[in-house]
Amino acid sequence: VGAGGARMTRYDSRASVLEARTASRVRTLALAGVAGPVLFTVLVILQGLLIPAYSHVSLPISALEAWPTGWIQRLNFWLAASLNIAFVYGLHLAVQPARRGATGVPLLVVGGIGLALAGLFPWVMVNGVPTETPLHVVGAITTFAATGLGWLMFSRRMSADGRWRGVSRYTMATGIAMLVLFIALGFFAIDDGTPLHPWAGLLQRILCVVWFTLLIVLAVRLRGVAR
Repeated sequence: VGAGGARMTRYDSRASVLEARTASRVRTLALAGVAGPVLFTVLVILQGLLIPAYSHVSLPISALEAWPTGWIQRLNFWLAASLNIAFVYGLHLAVQPARRGATGVPLLVVGGIGLALAGLFPWVMVNGVPTETPLHVVGAITTFAATGLGWLMFSRRMSADGRWRGVSRYTMATGIAMLVLFIALGFFAIDDGTPLHPWAGLLQRILCVVWFTLLIVLAVRLRGVAR
């Protein structure tokens, strides 16, 4: 009995160490949920200051890539992609696995890959006009569609975990809002002649505010859960 008790004590000790290491890792990954939105926003604002001809109201964020300083936005997309995927991994570790919503994490990772594609295939300047490239369109669609669907599905997994149930509806609402705003942007704002084209940049920034606010809220919750 004594030997069995000793083995059990050693097992419990190792499990505690493993849990502590996982919690520490999750707290670190949670920082990506704050750093990503803040860094992305700061760099977009900075580029707007460097390019007087750029309009935050009428032009999408990706249009910044078409100017000589476009390397900043390309780097911004790659950093955002990395931080986004890191944060999603942190959530994956902290939210109890469940059958429902199992596709949430893969979709969110695909959304992060879409961000990387947006930096890999940038907008270009054609006759003095910032113009999106076909592969960039693929990256943009991948980013917003997969991310919106990803949060919608992941909210179902959150609802099965008592620690996260309180924010599951907010997460679901954010996913739906992102999809609706993305459809509005794609069909009614991006292309010339569409009714909301003069405010394409503003509409996209509203979408980003909805998205980034969720990331920060979940990051704060993640830090608390991992204590």
